Amino acid sequence: MSESDSFIDEVAEEVRRDQLFAMFRKYGWIAITAVLLIVGAAAWNEWQKARHEAAAQAFGDAVTKAVAASDPAARLAALAALAAVTPTGAPGQAAVLGLLIASQAEAAGKHDEAVKALQAIIDNAKLPDSYRQLAQLKLVMLDGAHMDGGQRDSLLAALAAPGAPYRTLAMEQQAVVLLDAGKTDAAADLLGKVAVDADATPAEQGRAKDILVALGKAAPDK
Repeated sequence: MSESDSFIDEVAEEVRRDQLFAMFRKYGWIAITAVLLIVGAAAWNEWQKARHEAAAQAFGDAVTKAVAASDPAARLAALAALAAVTPTGAPGQAAVLGLLIASQAEAAGKHDEAVKALQAIIDNAKLPDSYRQLAQLKLVMLDGAHMDGGQRDSLLAALAAPGAPYRTLAMEQQAVVLLDAGKTDAAADLLGKVAVDADATPAEQGRAKDILVALGKAAPDK
């Protein structure tokens, strides 16, 4: 390569370098801003995650402390106090507290308070269906005798529909309703289905078989 060619290459390289520096001075702030935004977003996400985990831990600790009280009335009072300070933006926590309050109210003999707690969960459209359906099932179990028969049966039918999260428990309650109505054969047929249902827990299957035996019916083997 001649000296003139080498000189031209050096000049061209210097020009390119100058153009690159000029471009960086003009547009470099965009790249820097993008990097800062990415780093800031990652830090924000980590902070939010840590904040939510800490809040969940604090909630769990508070619930554990509340249910460790000496008797149902004390547990109910502690849970009610916790519910009063639970943020409205935490519907899942409110649902858990509502279910616990209903359980402790029932144990303390405060039937109306238990029903009220369950109904509040059912009426809260912001909650996932799983919470609301569990509250509906517990309401039938708690207050089914005082409900309109048609309304109760319709509710249980919906809860026992294929794919429903508490289907087999709802089927158990349907069997209880049939037994109360003296329809033993229909109840036994339903309990037989629960006893062999793949979705039923071992406890549910065991209860169904025990009731069948008590009714003098043969419990299915599988």
